[in-house]
Amino acid sequence: MTTPIRLGTRASRLARRQAEWVAARLREQGVEVELAPITTAGDVQPEAIKKIGSQGVFTKELQRALLDGRIDLAVHSLKDLPTDGAPGVCLASVPARAPTGDVLVCPSYGSLDELPKAAAVGTGSLRRRAQLLRERGDLQINDIRGNVDTRLRKVLDGECDALVLAQAGLQRLGLEHRITQVLPMSIVLPAVGQGALGLETRRDDPQTRESVQQLNHPPTHRAVLAERAMLAALNGGCLAPVAAWARIENDRLTLTGRVLSADGVEMLEETLSAAPPEAVELGRNVAEVLLARGADRLIGASREQP
Repeated sequence: MTTPIRLGTRASRLARRQAEWVAARLREQGVEVELAPITTAGDVQPEAIKKIGSQGVFTKELQRALLDGRIDLAVHSLKDLPTDGAPGVCLASVPARAPTGDVLVCPSYGSLDELPKAAAVGTGSLRRRAQLLRERGDLQINDIRGNVDTRLRKVLDGECDALVLAQAGLQRLGLEHRITQVLPMSIVLPAVGQGALGLETRRDDPQTRESVQQLNHPPTHRAVLAERAMLAALNGGCLAPVAAWARIENDRLTLTGRVLSADGVEMLEETLSAAPPEAVELGRNVAEVLLARGADRLIGASREQP
């Protein structure tokens, strides 16, 4: 391509680091790229994301910039991208996934088990909150928002005893040394799409789509398709206490889905497998089982939480 691809990204340090990684991979393929920072509603609202009132607070401005031609390519953290899609854009490529799970950041204690009774743990995620309370009902969960650096300052300044963050974000920022414990999947299952990047283009831009296809990683793409299909069928949205983990095991795509009550007392879980090309059907099948067991009730109740 003789005209550079204009790559849109949120302006946060993590988002920019992710965009720079994508730009570097495209340049290795001989594609010219220009970065275009875009400010989103999620970046400027100081209140809790739940109070902003909608999905897509980190993605809609990027999609709008795609559609009006300001940019040609948007890089998202896939866990932030709503499953209903936006008319005129498509998920053109999903690069290889970074570590999927969550980690504990705790300056004074070595693990979740070692935290003292009633320790304060910071997270802005209802999914993490519910799973932590299921494991340790004595914990005090503090609602903490902001970028990774802002959250880290709070625990380092003693505003809480520990934080739970995505391992992928810390790794991409070169902050692996802050990790105290990688939390087992049996305790905290990740968000849908966590650790993966989503590259969106306009549907009517075959040149850019073809360029970014070089970065697509089929096993990751199929895994996130299964997770996102499950979430869409549950009508859960990215703020509900819904968790998922899809992975290739013995040439089969295996998906574990989990839905919890906001206090962690109730939990529904199902694991199914299918051939990798059947990713979307697999996600819907896991959702169907969870719904039959009452997942819609738990998700509905979580939306009524203050």
